[in-house]
Amino acid sequence: MDTHYIEEEIPGGVSLKMWTRGVPVEDEAKKQLANAARLPIVFKHVAAMPDVHLGIGATVGSVIPTLKAIIPAAVGVDIGCGMMACKTTLRAEDLPDNLAPLRAAIERAVPHGRAPGARDPGAWSKLPGSVETAWAELEPEFTELCRDYPKLEKTNHRNHLGTLGTGNHFIEVCLDEEGAVWFMLHSGSRGVGNFIGTMFIELAKQDALRHDVHLPDRDLAYFEEGARYFGDYVRAVGWAQKFARLNREVMMRRVIEAAKTVLHKNFQSHIEAVNCHHNYVQKEDHFGTEVFVTRKGAVSARAGELGIIPGSMGARSYIVRGKGNPESFHSCSHGAGRVMSRGEAKRRFTLADQRAATEGVECRKDKDVIDEIPMAYKDIDAVMQAQRDLVDVVHTLKQVVCVKG
Repeated sequence: MDTHYIEEEIPGGVSLKMWTRGVPVEDEAKKQLANAARLPIVFKHVAAMPDVHLGIGATVGSVIPTLKAIIPAAVGVDIGCGMMACKTTLRAEDLPDNLAPLRAAIERAVPHGRAPGARDPGAWSKLPGSVETAWAELEPEFTELCRDYPKLEKTNHRNHLGTLGTGNHFIEVCLDEEGAVWFMLHSGSRGVGNFIGTMFIELAKQDALRHDVHLPDRDLAYFEEGARYFGDYVRAVGWAQKFARLNREVMMRRVIEAAKTVLHKNFQSHIEAVNCHHNYVQKEDHFGTEVFVTRKGAVSARAGELGIIPGSMGARSYIVRGKGNPESFHSCSHGAGRVMSRGEAKRRFTLADQRAATEGVECRKDKDVIDEIPMAYKDIDAVMQAQRDLVDVVHTLKQVVCVKG
């Protein structure tokens, strides 16, 4: 049978189905996927998206369905990380020739980056009203979690709600194929989510040692239903995923308000809006069986469901509609996928390379963002071609402004 995926049988495990025709995959990533496929809790097969690459704990771009168990390291530490995009009534011609003031207004409106000490530019020192209101939705459940895990209270939680973070997180102003203006951003559950992820990954490893569980990789330690920490993890990860979704909504509102102050135009936003996780776990029904599906660097692509596949700085991004392919567990890629580490990108490319790659985009052009250069990623066109049976492209977006953490 002609398929769009490559299937590999894994001795002592379920098979791998990889949507990687025409895109590179490192051997280390394949080994990591094979280790996941050997776990006794994995259902049917492991799916790998075309942006698949070696990850910390588990493979980025993997979709792992599990029976009555969850692998905390497969979800990772940036729980609920994902994308939000909003189409507006603005047109390309409504944007000024000089986009620097728009970028500066967005940078003022949303805390971003990170610095040690009390004056962290990536956190709120005084919470705006919109953040207080959003936090009120999260606080009751958070208070309950703190009763069981008091250290959570000392993390960055409310002061990180509505903030961007660092690394590959960004806020962009984009134009689609018809000249409509979109706002798009990428962030997750920030400090508190990182703490929850890190804590439960460690607890899972300790649990595996205590019960002498044989694992192909210690990072793949899991909690089974009924086990000591299973219920707590499900509660905590669910809360962190809510935080992440709300974090993006709060930021988006602030970005839109900031844009209105600079553009002096009253425009409508949310004409089309998408808010999707790409690092998360949830219960779903596949092949007639209820399973936990962990998408680590993958987006849900049920039939008719909208998702976001971003390119890196200076590359195209896509709003897509899922085709509901059962073999991928209704999933698609979450981006282009790295072909080299951040360190390797900084060694290989220069500031001149970064400036050339982001020509025409109002963004940072300094040594600290060289690791986000498009050449450090797979070719987005090849990635999209490899998953044409998973999604249809609805809109193609090109950045004109990019704010980095």
